[in-house]
Amino acid sequence: MDQHPTAQLVDLRSLPAVDCPCGEARRAFYDRGDFPATVHLTSIHTDARVHYHRRQTEVYVVLRCQSDAAIELDGQRMPLREGSAVLIPPGVRHRAIGEMEVIIFCTPKFDPADEFFDVPSPRTTPNSL
Repeated sequence: MDQHPTAQLVDLRSLPAVDCPCGEARRAFYDRGDFPATVHLTSIHTDARVHYHRRQTEVYVVLRCQSDAAIELDGQRMPLREGSAVLIPPGVRHRAIGEMEVIIFCTPKFDPADEFFDVPSPRTTPNSL
């Protein structure tokens, strides 16, 4: 008999927040072997650090943002507004600019070892440079 995966409802706002280069992320679906991605509710309070991924593709969906919010992709700044979606392939240096709340779809699943920075941070990061 064919077994279907179990559906799952997650309240993203109830998940624990973790620091990330963008601000604070609440990440869901790490534990789902039958789902090839993670979904993050991310609050960006100030300009994010420029970073990139070698394997992961991200899609940012803007839920809420300031009128002057933007995203920087490989040094090119583009304005954002609520409802914007941004596809960020591996290797693209990126950062969010301004305060905003976004949903990030990350495939394959988010892996902190696939987060790289060209400029060292004031705090220690294992994948800097």
